[in-house]
Amino acid sequence: MPAQTLTTRELIDKLISFDTTSRNSNLELIEFVEEYLAGHGIASTRVANDDNTKTNLFATIGPADRTGGIVLSGHTDVVPIDGQDWTTAPFTVAERDGYLFGRGTSDMKSFLACALAAVPRFIAAEPKVPVYLALSYDEEVGCLGVRPMIDTLIRALPRPQVVIVGEPSNMKVVNAHKGIRSYTTKVTGLEFHSSQTHQGVSAIQYAMELISELMRLADEMRTRENPSSRFTPPYTTINIGHIKGGTAVNIIPRTCVFGWEYRSLPDADEAEVLTRFNDYAMTEVLPRMRAVFADASIETVVRAESPGLTARDGDAGETLVMKLAQCNETEAVSYNTEAGLFQLADIPTVICGPGSIDQAHKPNEFIALSQVAECDRFMARLAEHVSGA
Repeated sequence: MPAQTLTTRELIDKLISFDTTSRNSNLELIEFVEEYLAGHGIASTRVANDDNTKTNLFATIGPADRTGGIVLSGHTDVVPIDGQDWTTAPFTVAERDGYLFGRGTSDMKSFLACALAAVPRFIAAEPKVPVYLALSYDEEVGCLGVRPMIDTLIRALPRPQVVIVGEPSNMKVVNAHKGIRSYTTKVTGLEFHSSQTHQGVSAIQYAMELISELMRLADEMRTRENPSSRFTPPYTTINIGHIKGGTAVNIIPRTCVFGWEYRSLPDADEAEVLTRFNDYAMTEVLPRMRAVFADASIETVVRAESPGLTARDGDAGETLVMKLAQCNETEAVSYNTEAGLFQLADIPTVICGPGSIDQAHKPNEFIALSQVAECDRFMARLAEHVSGA
């Protein structure tokens, strides 16, 4: 097919138009990107999920047999708009006063658009080292998609110099972020008439005890803060995200389910909060439940676990990205990305992308056009770099 010459703005419009909320398929977006790349003579490879409803996409521009390549990594999924009060159509880009509004403009389809718009420039540069494009699925629900892509493709590459994860960082270079672990806990008790509290086991009551323990742990983590840390806040945080239980006010509730997470500093014991929570549940709460009802239970299952990103100050890949971004220092952030997973694969990794995390996941999400332009300039400098690498 003939090459499509599309501007970054046109590509932002197109990528935002695909509703790739994590519960949905991303195949239409991937098919568009495949065709776009094929038009420029670039082959791409899919790494799909088990039922082929979602897929990663990986492409190489330049000599595939060379070490020292640059990986541009970004996720294709976005968070839901459910219950949010949007004043614009979320999946149609609206431009106003120098800003682009739409779901994914900041997090993080604008980075993908900048990378794709730069493809003709990368090709024309006749790169001496490859530029890799790595598009993943289900980042927003635990960095799920990028894992098989790392395992099946990226580990087998001639070692790249650096992975650039294009999460919104205001085009600053980020070399450290917190890890995240999220869980669902289900408490099962015994239904009874609400007048017979001595015979029933209230799942909500005991769930509240468990949540109270998590909040106590959160307070303890806060006392361990390191004022010299680059993180905001400079301690492990715990959040209860949702809770559901009970059927009627006059029925002792049989079940209660709540979702929770914690975000730990990269050098912290990532298992501590879960270990202490489980110990409290099994030794303090469950015996009292089973004293009334032998089949009472507390079950906690993993929703997602993604490691932190640890700073590797002075790394050559990091130094390169700082030069491309024209930054003199690095930053640390409290959000989580796939960067820690690339680092576990022994590939130097940093975050650098347009937009602000302050706008992510909110109604009327937006990105400044000035940030898009800055990312375009970054890509132009990258093309110049690989042409003479």
